[in-house]
Amino acid sequence: MDGKTGEIIYSKNPDKPYPPASTTKIMTALLTLEKTNLDDIVTIGKNPPNADGSKIYLFKDEKIKVKDLLYSLLLASANDSAEALAEHVSGSKENFAKEMNKRAKELGAKNTNFENPSGLYGNNHRTTARDLSLILKELIKHPEFQKIAKTLSYKIPKTNKSKEARPLWNENRLMQKYSKYYYKDIIGGKTGYTTESKHSYVAAANRDNQTLITVLLHDKKKTFFPDAIKLLDYGYKNYELKPLYKKGDYITTYNSDKLEVPLYAEKDFYYLKDKSSNSKPNYTINNKDLKNVSFKKGDNILTASIVYNNKNIGTLNLISGKDHELIKVFNLYINKRYLTKKYVIPIASAISAITLLLIVLIIKKKKN
Repeated sequence: MDGKTGEIIYSKNPDKPYPPASTTKIMTALLTLEKTNLDDIVTIGKNPPNADGSKIYLFKDEKIKVKDLLYSLLLASANDSAEALAEHVSGSKENFAKEMNKRAKELGAKNTNFENPSGLYGNNHRTTARDLSLILKELIKHPEFQKIAKTLSYKIPKTNKSKEARPLWNENRLMQKYSKYYYKDIIGGKTGYTTESKHSYVAAANRDNQTLITVLLHDKKKTFFPDAIKLLDYGYKNYELKPLYKKGDYITTYNSDKLEVPLYAEKDFYYLKDKSSNSKPNYTINNKDLKNVSFKKGDNILTASIVYNNKNIGTLNLISGKDHELIKVFNLYINKRYLTKKYVIPIASAISAITLLLIVLIIKKKKN
């Protein structure tokens, strides 16, 4: 997936739900970053120390920073840290799972159902490659995530319950400079494994200001590291991110019934260019009648559908380059550009005549 446009470059079974194992933790990290501060102190409850699977062995009533729990979540894939963060954010891991699913829907992840914050196997704990891509696309917007994900080793300082610092190491081999799978453009990733889920992996890379995201689920052969490299290399070799319009670029002029309005791009619009294709994007204005609509310069008044290689790749909002106001007279809207002396004098005369007639009628009625 292209990390800016969200366009899928290559996929196989992108919408088939699978158990995602610890790649679940990218959603846990996203909600934590959105709802807490890194220096918040978490007091560990009674449940996280009993978490199954990988953990850093938290203690009940231990006081530890959100930042340290995130490092252990993303580097060591600690399930006890996942549960501790869930309780800190939502009060319980069950409530946190509800928030995970709500946020997933907001991001367009339509085939996802999380049951827990860690990725431990559950009968209905499922997501898809496309949905995980959308979640990671949002997560990499947080510089704190990229900083943690790029860290090769980290020590959690001693706490009120742990006399020793806890050392952590990054399990993402695309990040390890001495690994045969080292990928210099990598900006973050997360592995996952359970017996039922098989191996899973999500990763994002950035090269020449182009971000690509790769997701592999239910890998039985444990080839996700080399497969991820192949997918990223394929994307960078065959596609490049190109600006089509910059914010404020003139697009065209609306011209209908003597009303002319210059139209400009509301924001930057990028597209994913196929390096083997010489075709260029084009647009179609989604027209509507603006004659009887008031608007100000800078208002979003129309949209344009952008088409590239016979595929709709997005919608561009178009803003007005001028004001257009209407004057209201007796519930009839008259475009003030047409309201000249030719019409003003007769209208004013009619109003005066009607007013005079009403006065005469009132006087007569009083005399009777």
